[in-house]
Amino acid sequence: MSRLSTAIHKGPSHKEYLLLSLPLIVSTITTPLLGLVDTAVVGHLFDPAYLGGTAIGTLIFNTMYWLFGFLRVSTSGFAAQARGGNDLQEGVAALLRPLMIALVIGLIFVALQIPILQASLLLMQPDADIAHWAGVYFHIRIWGAPLTLLNYVLIGWLMGMSHIRQTLITQISMNVVNMLLAIWFTQGLGWGVAGVAAATLFAEALALVAGLYFVWRSPYMDRQAIRLKGMFAWNQLQPMFRANSDLLVRTICLLTMFNIFTARSTSFGPEVLAANSILLQIHYMMAYFFDGLANASSIYAGQARGARSGLLLRRSLTLSWIWTTVTAILLTLIYLIGREQLVALFTDNGAVVNIALQYNAWLLLFPLTTGFGLVFYGIFTGTTMTAPVRNSMLLSVILFIIGCLVLVPMYGNHGLWACFILFGIGRSVFLLLYVPGLEKRLAVD
Repeated sequence: MSRLSTAIHKGPSHKEYLLLSLPLIVSTITTPLLGLVDTAVVGHLFDPAYLGGTAIGTLIFNTMYWLFGFLRVSTSGFAAQARGGNDLQEGVAALLRPLMIALVIGLIFVALQIPILQASLLLMQPDADIAHWAGVYFHIRIWGAPLTLLNYVLIGWLMGMSHIRQTLITQISMNVVNMLLAIWFTQGLGWGVAGVAAATLFAEALALVAGLYFVWRSPYMDRQAIRLKGMFAWNQLQPMFRANSDLLVRTICLLTMFNIFTARSTSFGPEVLAANSILLQIHYMMAYFFDGLANASSIYAGQARGARSGLLLRRSLTLSWIWTTVTAILLTLIYLIGREQLVALFTDNGAVVNIALQYNAWLLLFPLTTGFGLVFYGIFTGTTMTAPVRNSMLLSVILFIIGCLVLVPMYGNHGLWACFILFGIGRSVFLLLYVPGLEKRLAVD
């Protein structure tokens, strides 16, 4: 047995799990920064239509890329399995197969850029000035679609191979370059909205170059193991397509839930909508911590399946239980102590702050009710046993919709937040029901 396999079969310590999780938490937090930087820089320009156009353009790209976020998740799982099995040839295949899919999807986005923009503007119906600047932003950034999706695959592969430092360098450098170029292009060169879009495009190109460099330098990228013959045969592609389709269904369920939540919030008036939006942003901040743990659990669980190690899988499950519980308790306490200050970070509107604080108690329930579903999602994606992820999300969104039909008419916005927590409970409970079968399935494989 190689040194790699011996280390994997032994299983991680608490220290090793945390040393893997913490950089992944930072990496997760950096993911949405591209759009935030663009919005912040444009917000300091003279015409408010610039900000509106950039916000709409950012929303279009966030939705497009969120739908295909499964490329990173599934690639990470298959790469971790290849590393766990010490299979260099499969490790190369775990990169090249999704790279092909990412390139094709990205080129389709570029080819269909006009109908995508037209459909998006028809749906959101902004005024003429905002629509114009949204188009300026969109038609520049859309050329980065292949780059972004290829980056998803490269980042996923590096994470699956436990190259966490390289992952962090790639993502942080992309955000720093984006920020500096956005300021230079807008303030120095006076390019306005086109400047922030161009800055993001250049940053995405830099990330692609960095990712390719780190992949090429990886000890698990054995050029002699590249065997294109048979790599793209249908029987070899099926597991990847199956996992990706399951994860796409999960993403659609999430989008459905958040869209319904936003639509219902809108019906309660602008101040409640603003308050709910602030609470959702705080919820995202909490979720990033669980996502970091999920990524670490995904890597170890994937290695367990690749090595066919029940010991490593059990260790991954144990560490996931323990650190999800600890994180949930800490986040609950932090929010309990600092909830007023957190809400005030997002607005100085007294009415909105008061409304947010009326409903903020629901967020105290979020970490302990939803955290386990978020982290154990990583266990299932790491092993690429994704059908339970799909099924649990379908059941959860059905539970949410039924709850909205019953509770919202009775209790208004409190009913809506109750449905949100029900959705989180469903994510955890329905997914955890599949955990006992994981080790049995691993033994069969």
